Amino acid sequence: MPVDYSKWDALELSDDSDIEVHPNVDKRSFIRAKQNQIHLERQQRKLQIETLKYERQVNDGLMKRISALLTALKAHAAEAETRNPGEVAFQAVMESVGTPEDDKPPARPEGVHAQEEQPPSYTKMMATLLDQVNKGLDEKKPENRYNAMVDEIGEHLKKVQDLQQQLLTKLAELEKEESRKITSESIHTGFDSSYINKSTPSTSGAKKEDDKVELLNPNFSLTKPDESKPSKAGDDDDGEIEASPDARKFANIKATDYRESNIFIGLHPHILTEKETDGLLVMAFDAQLQGKDEFARQCVHQALLLQYCRALGKDGVALFFKRITTKGHQAQDVFYKDVQDTYYRIKNRAAEINAQREAEAASGAGVEQIQLHAVEPGTEIKIRIPAEKSEDEAEKRGREIFEGFTPEMRKALESGSLDKVNEVLGKMSVDDAEEVVGLLSEAGILSVEENIIDATTEEGQKHLKDLEKEAAQELYADDPE
Repeated sequence: MPVDYSKWDALELSDDSDIEVHPNVDKRSFIRAKQNQIHLERQQRKLQIETLKYERQVNDGLMKRISALLTALKAHAAEAETRNPGEVAFQAVMESVGTPEDDKPPARPEGVHAQEEQPPSYTKMMATLLDQVNKGLDEKKPENRYNAMVDEIGEHLKKVQDLQQQLLTKLAELEKEESRKITSESIHTGFDSSYINKSTPSTSGAKKEDDKVELLNPNFSLTKPDESKPSKAGDDDDGEIEASPDARKFANIKATDYRESNIFIGLHPHILTEKETDGLLVMAFDAQLQGKDEFARQCVHQALLLQYCRALGKDGVALFFKRITTKGHQAQDVFYKDVQDTYYRIKNRAAEINAQREAEAASGAGVEQIQLHAVEPGTEIKIRIPAEKSEDEAEKRGREIFEGFTPEMRKALESGSLDKVNEVLGKMSVDDAEEVVGLLSEAGILSVEENIIDATTEEGQKHLKDLEKEAAQELYADDPE
């Protein structure tokens, strides 16, 4: 039986080993930028899908009302021959009006048309449509205004139906593109089950059920605490762990203000994820490194609060706050001990890192920097400033990037000295320096050129001998025999 491998076509692998970049472009920065581009495109595609689905929902409601109006107008067509057509049309409009509950369009999903106002009610939409129809009839002045109104409204209905078809086609294209690659969001639990072994009643002198300690998290194990933590397939986030803006606001709530924490979670339930818990613990670690002990402890408390609410199940939030606010409840001891132990682990590790940093600073070693050097022997890195007034698009873009640098970096580049550029890069953090090197490459400011040696001069001959000596030493180092 032949094996069908087509199901693996949608699996997108990320192998950094086959990526080749320019020698002056940092490989890690290039890979990180590529990952960010993939995530950004995926987020934009998801937002487009949500927007198209929402627009189709609104249009479905509008089509329903236009169809109801057309049905009412056609039902009273005979009356329009004997009565005032305007009165008959008004009667048909009133009959087609839906209930007040259905007059509002559905609520917009988060991020959809965020810069625009809420869409008007269906009644206002229909009023606008009738105004357009009446203006058109006033210009055309048909003999039978009533029948012309029915035809005009039918044309508007057809326009909305055509728009719906266009939205459906675009939505199908985006959903096909979204499903083309397998991501961690495509992973679901295939089979999962749970069962309870009911113990048989014991007639022996067993301990009473009332003596059992009720824990805040029933799945918590003192011997294997990691087993109580919920597992997940992944957040599809290859970047650094970072708390969202809402989670950062949650971290600023005092640890003792459980009422405020409960209200905040009710308004922002999306923070109940493992990613946000990890993000708050990272915040705690950063705060402890800066000596902010109280805020670090507060971040740990809020992080574990989210973790316990998730671990307690569907009604975990209500259950947690009920138990934690009940005076003398045994569950409080478990939670507070977990907070204390986690905080002291972070505190001790932060103290070790700070001590290590102080030792490295004192010795002047261990400071990571980004520096530019030619890799191949006999080559050197040249600096070329893009022309200030050029018609070439690439040159314009390069000049725009150059003018976006700090005055210190611009001055170093204008000097043409690579040592001065390295001196400025050495004062930056690694991330900032990597970004600047990427921009320098994008602007075409740096180029690798062969170093031409004039062997007819005494200085050139000396330089040539030095290069030959270095090459011989490298050859000897590679093959000591």
